[in-house]
Amino acid sequence: MAGAFAPQFVRRVGDDVFLNAIGDPKKPDESASGRVDINSISREELAKGAATRAPGVLQFFKRAFDILAAVALLVFFSPLLILTAISIKIDSKGPALYRQRRVGLDGAEFEIYKFRSMREDAEKSGARWAAANDDRITRVGRFIRRTRIDEIPQAINILKGEMSFVGPRPERPEFVRMLEQEIPHYRERHIVKPGITGWAQVRHEYTASIEGARDKLAYDLFYIKHFSPLLDVLIVLMTVRVALLGIGSR
Repeated sequence: MAGAFAPQFVRRVGDDVFLNAIGDPKKPDESASGRVDINSISREELAKGAATRAPGVLQFFKRAFDILAAVALLVFFSPLLILTAISIKIDSKGPALYRQRRVGLDGAEFEIYKFRSMREDAEKSGARWAAANDDRITRVGRFIRRTRIDEIPQAINILKGEMSFVGPRPERPEFVRMLEQEIPHYRERHIVKPGITGWAQVRHEYTASIEGARDKLAYDLFYIKHFSPLLDVLIVLMTVRVALLGIGSR
């Protein structure tokens, strides 16, 4: 009963209260949808939103929250992390933990840490997006992707200062180069640190196409434009719903 109630409560808080309280009153459609029109928004609007992260008290508290959340993830879930690593090793060949190049703040590349959810030879033919019923995903991998357990090692990236707890998901360099050519304002995702979870992740399902990336960008830019501590808190709460129900996973 309680488990069924929590996701509904989180959804109501995130979808109704936040959008009415924080959305842009000059753009009712934007406020109602939680996304921006990527064809009409200007870089100046986004830069103004990103400026709220400028050095000062707000940035200090956001960084402090990131560090505390990262440490809590690693400590509180340490038994689960050990069990996951063992399960991955038993289920398929290859390392339990792996690193992959991603694009972060200001377009700088870094290595992200994740639990391996695919076969060791999954990309022998080159990088490609995961697909529905992707046969490269292992049995354990399917579960840890659905519950977002595979993302927990990114707490290491947070402690290193490469990521934040909340922000646009970092994409791979190969895909970024392509998407920047196809989608206006795509590079503006990089004016803030990427995150383990984000507004696009809790508002949109996983996509593996240029059009899907365009849709998710509308949510990412909304987050950048309307950043606030309240939004970060609500995204964290809504992430619980995603983890519990597997919404958006692939």
